[in-house]
Amino acid sequence: MKRMVDKSNESRNAWMIKGLGAESPDPELKEKLMLFGQLIGDWDIVEARYPQPDGTEIKRQGEIHFRWILEGRAMQDVFMTYRENPRRLIPVGTTIRFYDPKIDAWRSTWMSPIQGAMQTFIAQKVNQEIVLESKTKEGYPEKWIFSDITSQSFRWRSVETHDNGKTWQLTEEMQVRRSRTSR
Repeated sequence: MKRMVDKSNESRNAWMIKGLGAESPDPELKEKLMLFGQLIGDWDIVEARYPQPDGTEIKRQGEIHFRWILEGRAMQDVFMTYRENPRRLIPVGTTIRFYDPKIDAWRSTWMSPIQGAMQTFIAQKVNQEIVLESKTKEGYPEKWIFSDITSQSFRWRSVETHDNGKTWQLTEEMQVRRSRTSR
């Protein structure tokens, strides 16, 4: 009998790096790791909005996949958007983050070869949100904010200020819900 192979699943898992993936958070840091650990799994980007300087918006859909890595001491996500003609997922970038007990905060690095971008952040819980702080490539203060977090959805947005925090302008916003395959 000929074995049937799911090519999509095979290609998705064929390149896994030995030692990278982990099944669960490090037990010694589990409480602190759950700030971002609550996002582990697969998510659908219902709508991503990118306001443009001329007042128009670019809208996209996509996926985000969060996993434990490095013996559960860190996590990694992969952000992908759909492109048309033909419709397919394009991996845009990845974030690696870990809790650093020395500063009682998270260190986070985003990289996107497509955008030629790499950015580091410090993240903490602020009220009911997760706030990552950095600077734009032009040197302006920037925040990436996870808010309205439930077990099934969250909102993510990027804001920056050009007047030392007096006003903040939205540069990106996403409405995200847990993928049906993760429920």
